[in-house]
Amino acid sequence: MFDVVVVGAGLVGLATARELLLRFPRVRLAVVEKEGKVAAHQSGHNSGVIHSGLYYRPGSLKARACVAGAAKLIRYCEEQGIPYRLIGKLVVATNPDEIPRLLELFQRGQANGVQGLQLLSPEEIREREPAVTGVRAIWSPRTGIVDFVRVAEALADDIRTAGGEIRLGHHVMAFRQGNGTIAIETSAGCLETRFALVCAGLFSDRLARASGGGPDPAIVPFRGDYYVLRPERSHLVRTNVYPVPDPRFPFLGVHFTPRLDGSVWLGPNAVLAFAREGYRRTDVDWHDLWEAVSYPGFRILARRYWRVGLMELWRDFSRRAFLRELQRFVPELEEDDLLPGPSGVRAQAVTRDGQLVDDFVLERHGRVVHVRNAPSPAATSCLEIARLLVDELAESLPTR
Repeated sequence: MFDVVVVGAGLVGLATARELLLRFPRVRLAVVEKEGKVAAHQSGHNSGVIHSGLYYRPGSLKARACVAGAAKLIRYCEEQGIPYRLIGKLVVATNPDEIPRLLELFQRGQANGVQGLQLLSPEEIREREPAVTGVRAIWSPRTGIVDFVRVAEALADDIRTAGGEIRLGHHVMAFRQGNGTIAIETSAGCLETRFALVCAGLFSDRLARASGGGPDPAIVPFRGDYYVLRPERSHLVRTNVYPVPDPRFPFLGVHFTPRLDGSVWLGPNAVLAFAREGYRRTDVDWHDLWEAVSYPGFRILARRYWRVGLMELWRDFSRRAFLRELQRFVPELEEDDLLPGPSGVRAQAVTRDGQLVDDFVLERHGRVVHVRNAPSPAATSCLEIARLLVDELAESLPTR
């Protein structure tokens, strides 16, 4: 019998398990994960950016968790000897029409307490990034890069050292609540626990329904494909270069992301994934696909953004179209500079009326607490999200 079982060995699940053991050392705890390693999906397929908290609506859980979480993550990396670099970020307006949105973004960042923000002129943009062109930009010096798989592995080591268990190869299929306990049915047997914390990412909606939660929001998977800048051209971009977000559209747009290994990722686009773990265009899971396209919220979303969806799909298949988007920021790029890169799948929560769920969503059903939505910047925010989740259970756990 466990006191707490955490479902999911991504960054949020591992950080939450570690937080539990730090605050309640006597807790009997296990992390269960269906894959054979930690950080197998979203946590291990992201761009590796430590976000500063610039983008998010002031007062939102995202904004608060990102600013606090980034500071905690940087301290954790320093304590653990995990390499990271604060290389900063340029958010670049490439035409005058984008300047009002850029200024609004600057005000958001200031309201969120992001440190060191500056507005740059075209000449100042060139001083920081000689190959980048724009009419105005925000410079955010507290944006960084890190290998989040290294972070996840360190969190897993902390859990084991503190006496917790990590059980890989345990695919959770059902929950049964009763008599003050929960029976969690897995592919490797049944576990009994007093409480469960479910951090299941791409499968968060299914596991929420399995424990008595409602059908909304539902997860619709979107695949993002990256290109990689040819190594001999990686000198063109030294910092993160991002577009000004357009509030009319659901996704951010392509950007430039330097990596710790010296490579530069370009992208991603965003297209419907035909499988929740479909990292290739040819990956199809008919159950996943039907669940997505038959959901009323997705159909409303598709009707609303069909033009944007077609553009994203075209860029997914046309390297030249992808290049044109990148050339808005770095005009000297050529088609041969783009090499095929990795892919990731984003768990996008969508409501039944077709709204994209933008903020983190934490939900409780009896003795089970669910993370129903944890989009970017969840990796940056994982240590702060962990604090919030453990606060939810704190009064029920043994202190001795």
